[in-house]
Amino acid sequence: MIDGLIGGRLYGAAQERTGQGGRAFVTAKVRVAAGDETLFVNVIAFADDVRAALLALDDGDSVALSGSLTPKVWTDKHGEARPALDMVAHQLLTAYHIRRKRQEVQGQGQPQPPHGALADDELF
Repeated sequence: MIDGLIGGRLYGAAQERTGQGGRAFVTAKVRVAAGDETLFVNVIAFADDVRAALLALDDGDSVALSGSLTPKVWTDKHGEARPALDMVAHQLLTAYHIRRKRQEVQGQGQPQPPHGALADDELF
């Protein structure tokens, strides 16, 4: 396995499921730009915070995930082999998380933007 970081857009809605042993998990697909191609990453998450965050996202939302990657190959309807990745996600980051982290840091002595000025987190 490879420990990796991917960034892309959620493809469809994340789905919550329960395994045979009663353990809850969430599955999702993320579209990632890989040069001239689009790569699909099949994501599974077991951690409560990552599961909740994936379920809060909508189709097309930007997301960055880190976790264990396993390369795969699948065959499309034209018979061509295509690359794919499977990921067990351990951490998740969205634009919302970036804004929240910046607010936490700014609250700890960082200067606030002047009244009426755009803060960095408003650019997302």
